[in-house]
Amino acid sequence: MMSFNHPPRILFLYGSLRERSYSRLLAEEAARIIEEFGAEVRFFNPGELPIYGSVPDTHPQVRKLRELSIWSEGQVWSSPEMHGNITGIIKNQIDWIPLSLGAVRPTQGKTLAIMQVSGGSQSFNAVNTMRILGRWMRMFTMPNQSSVAKAYQEFNEDGTMKNSPYRDRVIDVMEELYKFTLLLRDKVDYLTDRYSERQEKAAQEAIKLANSALEVNANRIS
Repeated sequence: MMSFNHPPRILFLYGSLRERSYSRLLAEEAARIIEEFGAEVRFFNPGELPIYGSVPDTHPQVRKLRELSIWSEGQVWSSPEMHGNITGIIKNQIDWIPLSLGAVRPTQGKTLAIMQVSGGSQSFNAVNTMRILGRWMRMFTMPNQSSVAKAYQEFNEDGTMKNSPYRDRVIDVMEELYKFTLLLRDKVDYLTDRYSERQEKAAQEAIKLANSALEVNANRIS
């Protein structure tokens, strides 16, 4: 039986490569908060990740991203809102994470928290898109979410977040993610066991048995 005597493992993805990236600063603030709750955190730097489909899956950065996704029990996606949606940087990372790698499912059953930053007034377009993506990736997406308007006003020079209702919401989201990750971690196999997948597996087993029987009969005849 798998042991869960370790801190919840949380992977952070962010959606901007600028030197002062507010989506990264928001992710770093959230990481400090959830570490205080007791989680272990890791970041993926998307700067050297190729465009999806432009290189084989064996590319080192692709392998690193997928290994981190498998390592994680929960994830946090933080994106700027650009032209009313998420950025290509965050979408490219999500595109590189498949629903399955053989018998391994890099995202299914993992928890997910979503956050966005905006340059203007508050919006929820990016988090709404990421919520759809999280559902598609078969993740348990937190009901709560964070949207930080006029993000350039919400961070100190050292990159930490100013005390504000926006930061309070980030704490709420990280607390929720931490709690849900703990509650679900040993129940993921049960919760993600699907009738349709059991039927598919049974059909594959039946085909294997039929092929084995044919091989036995062929050997007898020969």
